[in-house]
Amino acid sequence: MAGDQKPPNAGGSGDVPPGAGQGWTALSYLIGGMLVWGFIGWLVDRWLDTGGIATGIGIVLGMAGGIILVVRRLGTPT
Repeated sequence: MAGDQKPPNAGGSGDVPPGAGQGWTALSYLIGGMLVWGFIGWLVDRWLDTGGIATGIGIVLGMAGGIILVVRRLGTPT
C-alpha cells in the first residue's frame, strides 16, 4: 500500500559508497602529478625559453608518475 512505503533516504554519513576514498586518492594522484610536473616543466620553459616543450613533457611525465603511484599505492583490484 502507498502509506506503508518508507520515504527515500535524504542523505547522511552512511551514503558514501565503499571504495570512494580510493577513487578520490587515485584522482588526486593523477591531477597532482600533472600539476606539479607541469609546473616544473613551465619553470624549465621560462628558464631555457623552449616554447612550451618542457611543459608538455612535464605534464606527460606527471600523468605517467600518477599512474605508477596509483598502481603501487592502491594495487590492482582483486
